[in-house]
Amino acid sequence: MCASSSVYAVARIAYLASDVVVNSLSPAASSPFQAALNTLASSSDSRAAVTNLPFGADAGATLLRHRSARLLSYTALAHPQVLNHLLLHLPELSSTSTVFHVAVTSDLSDALVLQSSLPFVLYSRTAQQAHDHALLASRLAFTESTAVLHIFHVGSENESLNQVEADRIAPFLFAEKQSPRGSEQKSTTTDSSALLKTYQSAAFATVALVRRPLRPLFQHGASEPHTVLFTLGQASLNYSIEGVSFVDVALLKPLPPSTILGAVSPSVTRVVVLEQIHHWSMKWTPLYLEVVSAIQQAELSPAPVVHSGILGDANAIRESDVAELLQKAASEAPSIRLALGPPPSTQTSSAAPHIPKHEAAYTKILANLFSGRLEILNSPELVSSQGEVATTPEFALGRARGELEEREELVDAVRELLRDPNVTIELHSLLTRWLGAKDDAVRSKQIGDELAAALEGEKLSSPAAQKILILRHLLPARSRWIIGSDAWSYDLGASGLHHAIASRLNVNILILDTTPYTTRNSVDPTRRKQDVGLYAMNHGDVYVASTAVYSSYAQVLQAIMEADRYNGPSVVLAYLPYTTEQTPALEILKETKLAVDSGYWPLYRWNPAKERDGKEPFSLDSDFVKNELQQFLDRQNHLSQLTRPKPEVAAELVGSLGENLKQARKQRAQQSYNELLTAIDAPPLTVLYASDGGKAEKMAKRLATRGKLRGLSTTVATMDSVSIDDLAKEEMVVFVTSVAGQGEFPQNGRNLAKALNALAARGEKPLTSVRYSVFGLGDSHYWPRPEDAHYYNKAGKDLDARLAQLGAERFVPLGLGDDQDADGPETGYKLWEPLIWKALGVDAVEVTEKEPEPITNEHIKVASQYLRGTIAEGLEDNSTGALAPSDTQLTKFHGIYQQDDRDIRDERQAQGVEPAYSFMIRVRMPGGVCTPEQWLMMDQIADEHGNGTFKITTRQTFQFHGVIKRHLKSAIQDINRVLLDTLAACGDVNRNVIVSTVPNLSKLHRQAYEFAKRVSEHLLPRTTAYHEIWLDKKLVAGDALKDVEPLYGEFYLPRKYKIAVAIPPNNDVDVFANDVGFIAIVDKNGELAGFNVTAGGGMGVTHGNKKTYPRTGDILGFCTVAQGVDVAEKIMLVQRDNGNRVDRKNARLKYTIDRMGLDNFKAEVERRLGWQFQPARPFSFDRNIDDFGWTTGEDGKHHFTCFVENGRIQDEPEKDFKAGLREIAKVHKGKFRLTANQHLIITDVATEDLPTIKRLLAEYKLDNLSQSGLRLSSSACVAFPTCGLAMAESERYLPILIDKVEKICEENGLRNDSIVMRMTGCPNGCARPYLGEVAFVGKAPGTYMMLLGGGYYGQRLNKIYRETVTEPEILAILRPMIKRYALERHQGEHFGDFVIRAGYIAPTTSGKEWYDRMGGEGQYRDVAVAA
Repeated sequence: MCASSSVYAVARIAYLASDVVVNSLSPAASSPFQAALNTLASSSDSRAAVTNLPFGADAGATLLRHRSARLLSYTALAHPQVLNHLLLHLPELSSTSTVFHVAVTSDLSDALVLQSSLPFVLYSRTAQQAHDHALLASRLAFTESTAVLHIFHVGSENESLNQVEADRIAPFLFAEKQSPRGSEQKSTTTDSSALLKTYQSAAFATVALVRRPLRPLFQHGASEPHTVLFTLGQASLNYSIEGVSFVDVALLKPLPPSTILGAVSPSVTRVVVLEQIHHWSMKWTPLYLEVVSAIQQAELSPAPVVHSGILGDANAIRESDVAELLQKAASEAPSIRLALGPPPSTQTSSAAPHIPKHEAAYTKILANLFSGRLEILNSPELVSSQGEVATTPEFALGRARGELEEREELVDAVRELLRDPNVTIELHSLLTRWLGAKDDAVRSKQIGDELAAALEGEKLSSPAAQKILILRHLLPARSRWIIGSDAWSYDLGASGLHHAIASRLNVNILILDTTPYTTRNSVDPTRRKQDVGLYAMNHGDVYVASTAVYSSYAQVLQAIMEADRYNGPSVVLAYLPYTTEQTPALEILKETKLAVDSGYWPLYRWNPAKERDGKEPFSLDSDFVKNELQQFLDRQNHLSQLTRPKPEVAAELVGSLGENLKQARKQRAQQSYNELLTAIDAPPLTVLYASDGGKAEKMAKRLATRGKLRGLSTTVATMDSVSIDDLAKEEMVVFVTSVAGQGEFPQNGRNLAKALNALAARGEKPLTSVRYSVFGLGDSHYWPRPEDAHYYNKAGKDLDARLAQLGAERFVPLGLGDDQDADGPETGYKLWEPLIWKALGVDAVEVTEKEPEPITNEHIKVASQYLRGTIAEGLEDNSTGALAPSDTQLTKFHGIYQQDDRDIRDERQAQGVEPAYSFMIRVRMPGGVCTPEQWLMMDQIADEHGNGTFKITTRQTFQFHGVIKRHLKSAIQDINRVLLDTLAACGDVNRNVIVSTVPNLSKLHRQAYEFAKRVSEHLLPRTTAYHEIWLDKKLVAGDALKDVEPLYGEFYLPRKYKIAVAIPPNNDVDVFANDVGFIAIVDKNGELAGFNVTAGGGMGVTHGNKKTYPRTGDILGFCTVAQGVDVAEKIMLVQRDNGNRVDRKNARLKYTIDRMGLDNFKAEVERRLGWQFQPARPFSFDRNIDDFGWTTGEDGKHHFTCFVENGRIQDEPEKDFKAGLREIAKVHKGKFRLTANQHLIITDVATEDLPTIKRLLAEYKLDNLSQSGLRLSSSACVAFPTCGLAMAESERYLPILIDKVEKICEENGLRNDSIVMRMTGCPNGCARPYLGEVAFVGKAPGTYMMLLGGGYYGQRLNKIYRETVTEPEILAILRPMIKRYALERHQGEHFGDFVIRAGYIAPTTSGKEWYDRMGGEGQYRDVAVAA
């Protein structure tokens, strides 16, 4: 809801004048005050502390806690559930400096309930009056230490308004009190006259500020009237009616009789009091009583007749209505209440409350699970017929009780009818069957419909039969739900939640908690939110579940279904952390993960029905529980259940996982300190580093080693491993830090950096005895734009300045290493390091001992005993969820990557626990073909060992994420059980061989697939380590047999090796992006004749390192099918023997070819083959995207290509793809094919099986191909939260970006046009971004490198168009570009070709020329690049 002029004006005054503003949120999507206060908070004006209270929360207690504030303001939209809570607290608040700003829409009834307890009540009709009265109220409350009620109308956004400057408000409040017209000081009495003088004093000061009149009553009309109309309402009766005077009331309290009588001249014979009050519970309205009382006290003779009236809709009142009112007043008795204008539209007051869109995540689940029998007892749709009370839990509980009692009557009627001897056998059978199935969700409806039809047919006259027909709507078993928010948990009694829990009725309650984890401590700490789950569990007979749809969708489904089955009250707590409807789903996901991982929001289910059956009632579905919940479990003696699902870590689950880690850190720190003391004869040097990629770490360790060789006593550690106290004890400290993101510190240096910043902010200087130097590593070209230049080496620069600020002495100036220098950061380092030795006095020391060679991947491989390392021992180590660093390099060869959840990395570090380590498992599956049995096993593994989802990768295989260490072996054994494995799915070996899918070319695909399998098997490592470690197949007689790698040797390859087989005309595998490519060539008979062979493709790049670049493969020539396996081997052997083993960034085959020269490389391959390649044969590609929908192959079998966005197989609300594919796999008789674009083909469907497959596809919405051409052509890597290399979001963000770019395409008539868009979170290129027509490569959170001009069928690299862009810049660039493409493209011209022809970007002709002419062409050239 946008803030109107009056709401914004009042909120602004409250914000600028008050110390504290307490705002009660409205039941709508957002409070109008909240919107205004959020806008004000983002301004540069001085700030009040703002506290937002949930709708229905008791604001009085919060106001009393802030009573010491110089000025306290309360803002709210009038609502009985909000204002009625204040009544008990008003006697205490009336003597505090508090202003109650209450906005009303049309009816003053709810707001006026407060007026009897407060000394001052102001009323505003217009936005300008609301602004002036807000100032007046603030002045009154501030100077008199009293409470003021200010009631005003919400009004509209376009009301005219003249506001006071912000800097004049504080002087206005603090100014000395003034008396109007020189009157005496305010009397100490408390009667209304004295209060009026107080009001007049404040009004006088306000008038001096605003230069507008402020009066208690505004009178206009006839000077000698016979009738006076007092109005309290929004209507402005500016009419000239003879003998009639109008009095608009602005001060409702105090309103002394003298003030009222001043408006009633002796000529007046009739007074009409009109008030905009429509739901007043008492007989007489407040202003009417004041006027009648004043006239009676005056004993006027003759006394005028006083009428009460209701003021209706201001917009519908005309002068003729006033004349008609006066006629009625003359003819009606004074006791008859009059009315002016129609009552306000009931549509406004009874409109259904807005349901925030995020809540659909849960309500859609309810609708899907209980379709046809779901009943939301407090549905907002009831408001139009039942009023606002319809959304309260009390109302819902009453509905439930009434329906359940009626159903009992229905059951009694059925039993009574069974005893009727006149009932036929058929009807008797139906009645009996319904009784047996009355609680069954499906059968109760089926039998109930039959029963109702039979009763109508037989036309029985018995009362029982008639009763059944009357209550026929209750024959089906219903699922009854009450849905509420966490506001109910602040006061369980007042909210009605207690009554529902204690009711013992079969009703379910879904409570949505929206408090984000990161803001959990920013809410009012004294407003204690009750733990509804614990409260309900203590009742003993209530089903309780704590769920989070963004953490575990399956657990939500299970909990909701169990709640529905439970015979009694059920409470399902649902976590949905968001602040506004604009909060992106990605942010909700991150907040949820933090809350669940920390134990703030544990996932569990408590089912008392199990306890009655002798089973364990409590099920823990997450790793951690809160202390309060743990105490409950201890008290209930249910600790044993915690050990069942996780026996190895039971102690950690119920204790602090961080204690062991903290203790180990302390011991290491003490050990280092003791070593320093023992080496007191040598000068001490401490080297601290912060590093994400390892470069700064290697440099720091090398520096420490060189220090030792010079006789120094050196220690080396991460920055975060030392505290400020430890740092203050050091004498000489050297810091080496790289930079992350937008100038941030790497992960292992952030805590110390934050601590240093906090000390600096407090002005402390604890490091006066420390001497230091800093060396920073960065890339001056990483942020090319002038406005971003300060990010270059920002971490090192900030650290250097901060240490000096804290009193430390710099003994060597700041050193900076730049990736753009000739030797990279080594250029700057070579200048800086000698200064360190000179400052320490060891520069003249001659170093004779050879410096230890740094450990590299090559050392790890050769020392691993053919990929064994200490993996087996690491799997047995239960003290950590990780493996040793060297083993994590080896597990890649086994298809496993160690990762951690980066969404919660910072939070876990702050808690003192290790990262949430888990592992990614990648399956080796040549050609991406799997059987239904294998699919079902993959589905099961994802649920039992992973995070409940699995991913189709760009290399046509499966990936599992979130597999913890103790599940690794069982997961891999399950994979092998269905004749798949993970060996060589990663690592410096030949990886999964991919094949074009082309379902219509069934025979050709089969031949290419068989070839791919032969290549994969031939190039498979021969080590038995995989079977030993994961499948428990030990070597015979200890070391009697020795491993040997005939192809790889003990060093294996310098880097990964990828092979693709493409079948023209579809290049869906992007054959030119692979180290080796085989392009199928068909002879004149349609048989596979052989392959054109390509070599030298590769996607990986390092940001800022121009020695790295993407490259498309070169065609070497043609070979036959029989020669193909040998070709793949010999190319691999040339790479094995000639690849760069010193620099892994330049170790891929593409660099080997460019270094050797293509002709020399080809000659070496042919020498090893013993024959020469034939000339390449003609072929053509026309696309590299998938063909979606149904197609029929040459063999008559049918194939369906499903769109799976970014390859993620999971269940979501209304997208139960994982469940749907599981059901298809149970009945499918053919195969599944994974595509290299991360989609899925259900293949080899026989004609007779088509109806079944089509029915399942439709049921689970897998046949929905209505997506745009852009979305169907998109692809993204995993990136956050699991990929350790990710610099920005990818899989989770690309769909959001496409939503916005789609709109641009649709505006220009391009919805169905394919534009290949790809995104990766880092420059390694897993989603092959460098071949996309438009692509984005992550550089920092929210920041990407933008590339344009890739070939539509993967034949041409794109080029860097902008080095750093954010979402607004992306949309600003693409909007005119796409519009121009729609208007100016040639027939059949693709987007990548168009941007080159239109002059946006230059074409890339080879990998080495990728950087040439980057940044755009001509008028589109990036200014930063040009500079």
